Amino acid sequence: MSNHEQRRDAKTDDDEHRQPLRRQEDVRDRTHEDRAMAGDPDGRLGDLDNALETHAYPTTTNELVESYGDSRIETQQGTESLEDVLASTDDQTFVSADDVRSRILGLIHR
Repeated sequence: MSNHEQRRDAKTDDDEHRQPLRRQEDVRDRTHEDRAMAGDPDGRLGDLDNALETHAYPTTTNELVESYGDSRIETQQGTESLEDVLASTDDQTFVSADDVRSRILGLIHR
């Protein structure tokens, strides 16, 4: 067997060995993310969750902040006001409570 063929075989063996390690790292990363924000996603919104259900839609980010800006939301860093969570977004229009929840949860998982 030539020297070139031996190196190619060794590289193939290394690649085959690394694949399971990569899969393990991917699993480990996803597990860590799940553990960081465990629990009911809607529960992180506290009382705001019920208020969103009864709010009139469509609505905008600015209207939500005006109405519920002081509401506390559980984040990875503790709790933040709705106003602080939405501060990084432009004024958006939301068509339902689920639409708002999805946006808020997306922002707090960054």
